[in-house]
Amino acid sequence: MGSAILDQLDTYGPDRCEALSYEDAAAYTRRLARSHYENFTVVSWLLPRHLRDDFRHVYSFCRWADDLGDETGDPQRSLQLLAWWRRELDACYEDCPRHPVFVALNRTIHRHDIPREPFDLLIDAFEQDQRIRRYDTWEQVLDYCRRSADPVGRLVLYLCGYRDEQRQQLADATCTALQLANFWQDVRRDILERDRVYIPRDVASAHGLDLSVMVEAVGLSASNDPSCKACGTGRGLPLAGMRAIRPAFRSTMRELVDRTQGLFTRGRELWPLVEPAVRTDIKLFTLGGEAILRRIRRQDYDTLERRPTLGRLARIGLMLRALLGKLRAGSHRSRGPATA
Repeated sequence: MGSAILDQLDTYGPDRCEALSYEDAAAYTRRLARSHYENFTVVSWLLPRHLRDDFRHVYSFCRWADDLGDETGDPQRSLQLLAWWRRELDACYEDCPRHPVFVALNRTIHRHDIPREPFDLLIDAFEQDQRIRRYDTWEQVLDYCRRSADPVGRLVLYLCGYRDEQRQQLADATCTALQLANFWQDVRRDILERDRVYIPRDVASAHGLDLSVMVEAVGLSASNDPSCKACGTGRGLPLAGMRAIRPAFRSTMRELVDRTQGLFTRGRELWPLVEPAVRTDIKLFTLGGEAILRRIRRQDYDTLERRPTLGRLARIGLMLRALLGKLRAGSHRSRGPATA
């Protein structure tokens, strides 16, 4: 168990859950939100102070559920833990939370009148990951994103005071795009660590990419890596296999990146529909995802051998770009309606 969260199951798990006050639980979610890398800043200093803890509480729910689903290495164990996590959600909505994440989240739920459905859908998605590892069509991948990603955007909107369908659909476009960008970023890692392929078979086939051959080539390439302890024989074969599939893979990835960019572009319509106080952080979600797509393009769409990431300077650059937009908006408002 390499996950810091899984290492906490002895303290905050199904068999024993140490009780914390709200203050201590909020401090726990604050530490958790600061300790994990993401493509975007989870709770930036640009977010209004009165919303920061609420964002951290929701993030901590997602982080725990994600690790329970992805980090055990055992699908049956993950399903058991996710069933326990859903029971903890039951207790939270019955106003008797036990786990520190739910002790903190309970206050956020009441404060913003958040329905239960988005949390349940997220758990559904993590359970689906234990059962389904391949997708035949683009629509099936989008359907998965409706449970694995879109609920997060709707939770953000609830925190910001928005409940209408128009804003929710625009947030769905952004969150689906973020999930897809993560898939295209992590093709190799998903194959090697979780035996999952999110590239839909219909899109791959249209470009002559055989996904089973791709999975085999990635596996052979990894086993032949000098840093791998279980190195295989025949060192020329893995490289030849990767070279053979690379043109079809790049062509497939180009189409998937273009489709994903279209969703980000549609999601940008949400920006003017939210208060300036929270617009910057919502913009950062999009800017972070679009930056990953740009990195994929710069690698000529080849993410089979090198995972594109955003370094610290790149993330700071995104924050500065968002901050400048916020300052410009404030300057326009200070000049009055005629100037603006």
